[in-house]
Amino acid sequence: MCGIAGFVSDNKNKEKTLKKMLKRIEHRGPDSEGMYIDGEVALGHRRLSIIDLNTGDQPIFNEDGTIAIVFNGEIYNYQELKEELIKEGHQFKTNTDTEVIVHGYEQYHEEIVKKLRGMFAFALYDKNRERLFIARDHFGIKPLYYYYDEDKFIFGSEIKAFIDNPIFKKELNTDVLNQYLRFNYIPSNQTFFKNVYELLPGTYMTYWHKKLDLRKYFTPTFDVLQKDYKQIVEDISNKMKDSVDKHQISDVEVGSFLSSGIDSSYIVSLAHPDKTYTVGYDIQKYSEISYATDLANKLNITNKSKIITKDEYFKVLPKIMYHMDQPLSDPAAVALYFVAELASKDVKVVLSGEGADEFFGGYNSYRRSVDCGWYNKIPFFIRYIIASFCKLLPEVRGVNFLIRRGRKIEDEYCGVNKVFTERQARKILKDKNNFKTNTELMADTYKIHKNQSDINKMQAIDINYWLVKDILLKGDKMTMAHSIESRVPFTDIEVFNLARTLPYDAKITKENTKVALRDAAKKVIPTEAYKKKKLGFPVPLREWMKEEDVYKMLKEAFDTDICKQLFNTKKLNKMLEDHKNNKKDNYKKLWTVYCFIIWHQQFFA
Repeated sequence: MCGIAGFVSDNKNKEKTLKKMLKRIEHRGPDSEGMYIDGEVALGHRRLSIIDLNTGDQPIFNEDGTIAIVFNGEIYNYQELKEELIKEGHQFKTNTDTEVIVHGYEQYHEEIVKKLRGMFAFALYDKNRERLFIARDHFGIKPLYYYYDEDKFIFGSEIKAFIDNPIFKKELNTDVLNQYLRFNYIPSNQTFFKNVYELLPGTYMTYWHKKLDLRKYFTPTFDVLQKDYKQIVEDISNKMKDSVDKHQISDVEVGSFLSSGIDSSYIVSLAHPDKTYTVGYDIQKYSEISYATDLANKLNITNKSKIITKDEYFKVLPKIMYHMDQPLSDPAAVALYFVAELASKDVKVVLSGEGADEFFGGYNSYRRSVDCGWYNKIPFFIRYIIASFCKLLPEVRGVNFLIRRGRKIEDEYCGVNKVFTERQARKILKDKNNFKTNTELMADTYKIHKNQSDINKMQAIDINYWLVKDILLKGDKMTMAHSIESRVPFTDIEVFNLARTLPYDAKITKENTKVALRDAAKKVIPTEAYKKKKLGFPVPLREWMKEEDVYKMLKEAFDTDICKQLFNTKKLNKMLEDHKNNKKDNYKKLWTVYCFIIWHQQFFA
């Protein structure tokens, strides 16, 4: 795991500028620094040494020095690829996975990205062809951003690396604020910084002579196969064992995060690491420590845990918003920050359970075909009329159900973790321009999956947006904040190639979610964690916001200039009062606005 940064410019003092950029992301790679400057091109790298500790410093070059690469991530099939490339006559100077990409590019050009199994973001400079080749992994496990404004081009693992580059103009992009309020992230390639974009998963770009060319090399799709259920469970067992084995390739010790649910419990039971890490809270229903301790004891491995206090939670929030680069209102980001801090005292690499719900059908929203099936039997046109009438009613319990069941999935489902509705976002924002509807924002993904089942469509939405822009992003940024690498065996291209073929009843039944995965996990987990409903990282925010100190904290934030400039603060304060007085549960909406304000203070105050 590392951090990369670079730019193309005719400005002088490239080395000084690049050093400043790399200093901003030193936390991603505290072990060493490397730079390459040739003409207008500058490439930089911060290294966290994990594989080939002695000769793996970057940039890494081909035999004649005409190709240079800076790389962030891990390639789990690099040893097999290396053998193929040696047979083709390529000569290797290191034992790194990074060098495999260099020679792979020589052999296969852009097609090399389709051969890689792993997590990656890299920038490769081809001196002979006079261009940069930049790519990101299939599912966006590793982040990559770029600044493109006429003749100015910068790239990096984190946006904060751009701040010290004189060609970067830092401006707030308020056009995406309405999207953030609804999703808690931005469901496009835009960011809160003008002219800064996210390179989307499964995409590569080439840049030279002020021209940018983006190409998609991978899109997650589904091809359901009808197979014997026992065979499906066996296939999952074999594939997960293989993935966990591959994700433990390392020259340093590998630990694991551990919660109370099936995902991390399955990985820990397969990997059997010496050390596991868990966080919780002093309110019992929000703590998973006892479950994690029980599993660790049964596996005879170590579990270290920490209780997060309310004061710690709020005190660290500004630092978290800084490390995230963009506002993210997922409360679990704070828990991830603390569990990563705990693990960083012992290890450089941890395994984590991200991706299981999206690939194997773990969310209750996917149960729409088995829950309340009686209502689905009513002809659609009648449900549509009922939904149209309900849209005019106040938002009360039960009304949203009738609205959802009276709309096609393409017009209703936009992700597993919606915050504000479109109507609510319009009411809370002062500027209602550039307001794309949820349907418009999701249209391209639904178009690709138009002939798929509803559950596959929902999974596609969650894989392309929620998994990438929340789950995986906070996993990377919070672990990197403490200079450790997070590896995600579920979010693996080979695992997905199996999961994409699963029939509905291998994912969802009337009794449960992730059905086949649970039966596979049952074989190795020595507790009943395979049965347990996923909690993720539960947080007592809902209760804390009703307490006087937190209430005042939010009230002060809503009184800041930026809040008054962008939001209807009268409505915000009414929502805060209603939440405190138990009239309405507004904690997610309030937290989303509050996180934006805290983030804004870090980058623009």
